[in-house]
Amino acid sequence: MEFYDVRELDGYNVSIVYDNGEVDEISEHFFKGGAVRALVGGSFGFTSVDDLEKIGTAIKDAIAIARKMDGLNPRPPIELAPMPKLRKDVYKAKKDPASVPLEEKQRLVKDIEEALRGDLIKSTRVTYSEAYTHNIFKSSEGDEVEFEIYRTGFSCVAVAKDGGAMQMGRSSYFNVGGYEVFDQCDPLKLAEEARKEAITLLRAGSPPAGRFDVILDPELAGVFIHEAVGHAAEADTVLEGDSCIEGMIGSTIGSELVTVRDDPTLLRYGHYPYDSEGVPSQPTTIIEHGVLKSYLNSRETALKFSGHPGNARSSGLMRPVVRMSNTFIENEDMSVEEVFEGVDGVYLKGSRGGQVNTGEGIFQFNAVMGYIVENGQIGKPIRDVSISDSTLRTLKSIVRVANDLEFHSGRCGKAGQSVPVADGSPHILVKDAVVGGSA
Repeated sequence: MEFYDVRELDGYNVSIVYDNGEVDEISEHFFKGGAVRALVGGSFGFTSVDDLEKIGTAIKDAIAIARKMDGLNPRPPIELAPMPKLRKDVYKAKKDPASVPLEEKQRLVKDIEEALRGDLIKSTRVTYSEAYTHNIFKSSEGDEVEFEIYRTGFSCVAVAKDGGAMQMGRSSYFNVGGYEVFDQCDPLKLAEEARKEAITLLRAGSPPAGRFDVILDPELAGVFIHEAVGHAAEADTVLEGDSCIEGMIGSTIGSELVTVRDDPTLLRYGHYPYDSEGVPSQPTTIIEHGVLKSYLNSRETALKFSGHPGNARSSGLMRPVVRMSNTFIENEDMSVEEVFEGVDGVYLKGSRGGQVNTGEGIFQFNAVMGYIVENGQIGKPIRDVSISDSTLRTLKSIVRVANDLEFHSGRCGKAGQSVPVADGSPHILVKDAVVGGSA
């Protein structure tokens, strides 16, 4: 079997950065190029070019590489899952960012920066970002896809200082779409929240250590489900023997309150109408009421796990690998107040990174901040606090799930690549989780 596919990309990125009220950067970068992947027997060949007129040569080179690899190191033939025939309605930006004057974008950034200022705030930084990509996909099987996609948004940081103490508050909003994304949020309110967060952290105390009932806000719960569960559910990770849920499809791995989906069709930051293999996007149920239902798959892994393809993504002209999109815990029926009711423990908000071992199934995440909770009431703030535990133990210890699903945008790194994603969750209550300090 000899197969090849071609991706042609053409687009630009714009960035506007204000640092402490002054312009730090206004940049516009254009890019154009093509990537070719070939499959011969059990080996792939891959190459890329920055001149689209050289695509024909790139196809020949990729096939030659795959042939050579297959001859030098023969492997069992790789069979690709059939291409799903799904009709996709591609989202069109409502307001092309290129049509918005630079002065208007700068005015928005300045307004956000001014909303960050206040007593004890010693430093501010605001970044505006817009990106556009025109995508063309073709394959030797005769498939052809063409679409364009915009991603737009901003981030802001406020640094507060009181004596020798210094703390940082952050906020952001990014989404698929053009300049209309700023109609989906209140940038000035988000900036004010970042300012208040920095000041609250200045006055926060040290965290307790030990096992506690822990309420996670949508951002931190979303990061948990992305990092600890989503990466473990990526089929290439499973095949590498580095997943704690290997061989567990059909098994109960979590509470019956836990349903986890990955859905690139949602108009969130991780959205795409077609993946980097030209496969139409569709949702995947990873966990349903505690039962592991499916991994995330490429065309190569889908047949091995009886799943559907559509989760192969790449950064720019790099090779496609299995990736998440918009990954979230689904709503249940409880209100947020009911999740807190009667709880004695800790409430953790936001994410400042952490670490996960997908093979051993253990994690440690640092919260932006936390609060002591007594009889369901939010008390004094704490900082430098983390949660750590076993992934499977935590999934089974989720005893309350609210109905206030929220998404937060970010970028996910894997295989030397970074792609836009969104993580989501309602508020959740985890029984008897490990809480401690973090640097």
